[in-house]
Amino acid sequence: MSEVLELQAHDLAALLCSRVCHDIISPVGAITNGLEVLDENDDEETRGFAFELIRKSATQASAKLQFARLAFGAAGSAGAEIDLGDAEKVARGLMANEKPELSWEAPRALMGKNRVKLLLNLLLLAGNAIPRGGSIKVEVIAPVEAPTFRLACTGPSARVPAAFEKLVPGDIAGITVDAHAVQPYYAGLLARLSGMRVSATLEGEMVVILARVVT
Repeated sequence: MSEVLELQAHDLAALLCSRVCHDIISPVGAITNGLEVLDENDDEETRGFAFELIRKSATQASAKLQFARLAFGAAGSAGAEIDLGDAEKVARGLMANEKPELSWEAPRALMGKNRVKLLLNLLLLAGNAIPRGGSIKVEVIAPVEAPTFRLACTGPSARVPAAFEKLVPGDIAGITVDAHAVQPYYAGLLARLSGMRVSATLEGEMVVILARVVT
């Protein structure tokens, strides 16, 4: 692997902000469309459809923002820990609106924030591994002080995300990291900060993503 190159802090911050904005533009836009329908129509059936659209889109926007706060945000002061139960809550909220079904097996325990953020970012990569839907099984294997994360992604057209070739390892020489690519890059950065190594392998219709503590 080529020498790891890190983005400048201001570039990383700007790209992560762009990523969050990209994720919530769609549900917020749908809320706006629903409100416009309410302003322009008196038909009860149409208004009922608009209210349902607004309700669903507001739920999606809230879930995406709560997930982003934990996966990308500061989530506490330096050295803070995060409850894995909180991570499960935001993960389930996000995945309720996505194609894959999520199962989550982890102890209810505190863990260093960068490792929890890594786990949530790996969940996003897991979704990319099965673009046509399927199931994602998340396991946090003890001990909590030196955990192994295992995400089994099963579905048709399962594939190892292209990000695992360069973006996750941090081999970004000659690559333009944009708002789309910054998420897998950030996952790799979190792994390095957490003293963990991430890998992904294809086994038939299942992609297994592993993160282990480097010894």
